[in-house]
Amino acid sequence: MREICVPIPLGDDNEVAEVEVKLANKKISVFFRLESFSWDVSKEMADKSDDITEKLLKIYNLKKLIADYDSDWELIQIFTPLESSKNIQVLFRKK
Repeated sequence: MREICVPIPLGDDNEVAEVEVKLANKKISVFFRLESFSWDVSKEMADKSDDITEKLLKIYNLKKLIADYDSDWELIQIFTPLESSKNIQVLFRKK
């Protein structure tokens, strides 16, 4: 098995979770960071009302946040938010 899945409970969408994993016989540390970003584009959508524009704005904003993120961290996974969610969670691994 090359990967494991570990559920991490988060209390608030604005919390940042950092997880350190140590592999005993290899003596390495792997760091993961699960972070929430705003998924709300209601301000940008004030004068627009179509679904395609809303989805494109969300994707554009998320793409920019990831591009501007600390370069010591690499993108691992973007989680699917709930339909009504104001935030989207993104998993990073320290390079």
